[in-house]
Amino acid sequence: MQHIDFELDRDFVELNQLLKLAGLCDSGGAGKQLVASGAVFVDGRVEHRRTAKIRAGQTVAVGHVEIRIRPQ
Repeated sequence: MQHIDFELDRDFVELNQLLKLAGLCDSGGAGKQLVASGAVFVDGRVEHRRTAKIRAGQTVAVGHVEIRIRPQ
């Protein structure tokens, strides 16, 4: 599994935007589609809320990629 450490410079980031910022999709809209497909897991559970607030300490997984959210 590939690991990405994402440094959060605010209180939270919306899930669809995180996927874009981490380079897993080309746009926020594509991120929303990815979430809607059921392929995105937050802390080990499928997440269907496209704009879920992701905070430091959480982990987001898509396929073989895991994004660890770190405080800045």
